[in-house]
Amino acid sequence: MKKFKYLVTDTKDLQWGLNVDTVGYEENLPGEDYPTHGHADGFYFNVAKGRILQEYQMLYVKEGGGMFKSRNAGEVELRSGDIFLLFPGEWHSYHPNTNTGWKCYWLGFKGRNMDDRVNADFLSPEHPIYHVGYSSEIIRMLDMALHVADEEAIHSQQVLAGITNYLIGLMYSLECSNQLQQNFVHTDIVNRARQMIRETLEDGTTIQEIAVRLGMSYSNFRKIFKEFTGFSPSMYQQDLKLQRAKDLLATTDMTIKEIAYQLNFESPDYFSSKFRLKTGLKPSEFRGNER
Repeated sequence: MKKFKYLVTDTKDLQWGLNVDTVGYEENLPGEDYPTHGHADGFYFNVAKGRILQEYQMLYVKEGGGMFKSRNAGEVELRSGDIFLLFPGEWHSYHPNTNTGWKCYWLGFKGRNMDDRVNADFLSPEHPIYHVGYSSEIIRMLDMALHVADEEAIHSQQVLAGITNYLIGLMYSLECSNQLQQNFVHTDIVNRARQMIRETLEDGTTIQEIAVRLGMSYSNFRKIFKEFTGFSPSMYQQDLKLQRAKDLLATTDMTIKEIAYQLNFESPDYFSSKFRLKTGLKPSEFRGNER
């Protein structure tokens, strides 16, 4: 899967301080040829030979891993949750791991906003890798950038510049914060787990299955999750389900039985019992009050 857009900018856009000329997302399967074809002239490259761009790029490895090389940083392993920056005039090459592939977003941009940050040593070719970890906010903003680029509405360059500046600031802040946290790996696991639980509320995925996806035993996962959040992953999942049930009761005509089974409760009676314990009301009473 891949989706990307190359954008045209005018002289007025350049005066904004930052303009974006490419936005994209790719999923590369294990063993698949890389780079994939279809890119604009000047962007496709041979992994062995590398390339030099005349712009900045930000790439975020959502899943999987890979390798990165550059003139100033040498060879560095990339892992899930890493952002790596490309700098104008800097030789570089990168690729996903053959065994894992990767899912990767990118933004290409240029402008004095970025030049000023590099000149002030906030960002440098010597430090192109940022270990920010899994971030649903970064993913949300990159998906928004893809949407804005695809629509290409009037003044979309200014919106894309705002998204890019926000992502650069978020990237910088997240890594600084993570460096202060001794348990970065555990923090990242819990953040990823919470997002996975939210995304799978209605498909029957169990907490045990989420632990497996994270490469952990259930007991270790439960211990880490509770240490960081104050409650067990199953209680977190149940609370989210009950929040979702409130929305369905208030905004739809689904029966209580339908809601119970859609949210994978054992039975309508079990759902009603948990709902009343949490809210002090039966589902029917809650719906009556909302209506």
